[in-house]
Amino acid sequence: MPGGHQRNGAQAHPSADKTWETVQSKTFTKWVNARLAEHELPPLNNICTDFSDGTALIHLLEIIGDASLGRFNHNPRMRIQKVENVNLALDFIRSRNISLTNIGAEDIVDSNHKLILGMIWIIILRFTIEDINEEGLSAMDGLLLWCQRKTAPYKEVDVTNFSYSWQDGLAFCALIHRHRPDLLDYHALDKRDAHGNTALAFEVAERYLGIPQLLDVEDVVDAAKPDERSVMTYVAQYFHAFSSLSKAETAGRRLGKFADVMQSVYDMQHDYEARVGRLISAIHAQQGDWRRTHFEAVYASARALSDAFIKYKGGIKRTWTDEKIELDTLLGNIQTKRVTYNLAPFVPKPGLTPRDLETAWTELAAAEVRHRKAINQYIRESRDILQRNYGTEANKVHALLSGISADLAALNGELEAQLQTVHGLIERARPVGGLLGRLADLERQCKAANIDEHDYTVYSVDDLEYDAAMVTKALEKKARFIENQSVVRNMTNLTPAQLEEFEATFRYFDRDSSNVLNDIEFRAALDSLGHLFSDDEFASLYDQLSCGEEYITFEVYIRFMVELTEDQTTPEQLLQSFRVIAGEKEYVTEEDLRLSELSSLSIAYLVKAMPRSEAAANGFDYLAYLRGVFQR
Repeated sequence: MPGGHQRNGAQAHPSADKTWETVQSKTFTKWVNARLAEHELPPLNNICTDFSDGTALIHLLEIIGDASLGRFNHNPRMRIQKVENVNLALDFIRSRNISLTNIGAEDIVDSNHKLILGMIWIIILRFTIEDINEEGLSAMDGLLLWCQRKTAPYKEVDVTNFSYSWQDGLAFCALIHRHRPDLLDYHALDKRDAHGNTALAFEVAERYLGIPQLLDVEDVVDAAKPDERSVMTYVAQYFHAFSSLSKAETAGRRLGKFADVMQSVYDMQHDYEARVGRLISAIHAQQGDWRRTHFEAVYASARALSDAFIKYKGGIKRTWTDEKIELDTLLGNIQTKRVTYNLAPFVPKPGLTPRDLETAWTELAAAEVRHRKAINQYIRESRDILQRNYGTEANKVHALLSGISADLAALNGELEAQLQTVHGLIERARPVGGLLGRLADLERQCKAANIDEHDYTVYSVDDLEYDAAMVTKALEKKARFIENQSVVRNMTNLTPAQLEEFEATFRYFDRDSSNVLNDIEFRAALDSLGHLFSDDEFASLYDQLSCGEEYITFEVYIRFMVELTEDQTTPEQLLQSFRVIAGEKEYVTEEDLRLSELSSLSIAYLVKAMPRSEAAANGFDYLAYLRGVFQR
């Protein structure tokens, strides 16, 4: 019979008053002893008699009221001393705006059972049950509503009161299973075994949840009507235990995830600002060198300056171009990540903003033009029209590429909108091949006319092909990044640090940046993350994931890693694996890794990722590596 239904034909027992008084006395005594035990005070045998001298009552009130009651008689022998102690306790209770109608000190000293039980019930209500609040209802009504909401999914449980509803033990079991299913298998219970269910709930609650067993099984199951106050006192402990657990776990998860995200974003922002500062400083230094250049109307000197400028364009300038494109991509990734986690947009410090970098880049381009023209005026006298045509076309291509790069760097907003914009930029870049073809033809005409340099542009076909390749690569990488972020956004089972590690591993082994892994790359990635499979196991796994293709996509990879990590990978398992490979040393050598039959790609990745050990020159500190991976 589900809880909440009174037994048919149940009649009041002639000694019913005595029964509830006995149960309450026993329950309240256990409740008081649980509070006294918190301060290592001796337990009471029965509150109805052991409260008579007032000392135990004063100790109880000081504990639950978190206040000192002042001086009192610690070893009262005379009745007047006992009365003084009890009056001190009763005055403290009244000072908390708690009404004690018809309860005097003499009643407690004389061990008036009913009045003492009434006083303890008032104390329990005030200090344990009154602060319960559930959807606007407080105290007893709030506790009852909480029980009803938490047990609603269990069809055998119907909590309507604090007496009959608990007699089959299922309501207690349901509360435990709802909050801690690992402690109790509700669905495996024999729903007809009221004694067994109640005893199991009491034992689990006391052993694993720290809830003292205030009730005996027979007080609930065998009573004609279980005492409501006793049951309510016991159930209130479930509310406080689970409320504290839920709040702590929720707060911990929320703060941990927020801290991980903020640390990752902060590192990316700090990296962006530091690199922008270095690039702008280098650009300004280069322009200063050009301003101090002494030009001579000597072909050899002009030729030497021209060669130096060509060397600059093929070396330093390309390094800067790579850096600028990477910075544009990094800024876009920062903004995308902040949007993903609903953070405010990132605004770099003054002097380090995208506009500051673009201004410096534009000034560099203008300085390059001035420097180039200053050189060219000593080695070219004519062929102006041909040069102008070449410069116009080259600048057009550069403007197109620069515009695409600028639009790419300015990306923000929702991931789907960003991906649509990137696809549009890819379409804008498609004519570049034809434009570069026409530009190459103009360059051949200039060479045929012995024109090696140009006054109206600093961009050679090689430069623009390189820029075009970099822009195309950036567009492809950006599209893959957004697609991958769309996949990662829905992976809520793991921390951002773990997902970041999976992405980094995928990118490391995706050597051709195709956003897919072949069987060799996939196995190396698994090895580097500590997931080792036999040849047969891996072959079966790869066939399953690749679905007949010669590769697996990022989405398939990340979903597999999430499933695998949830079920298998833990820092402890990886630490044990490293210890086995290292022969219980505090460090691991490259030879140890090679002897463990890891793939060469996995060994190369681990050697690159792990810091050097201070204990051995040829060793790597796998402990520091694991701390960095799992505690970022």
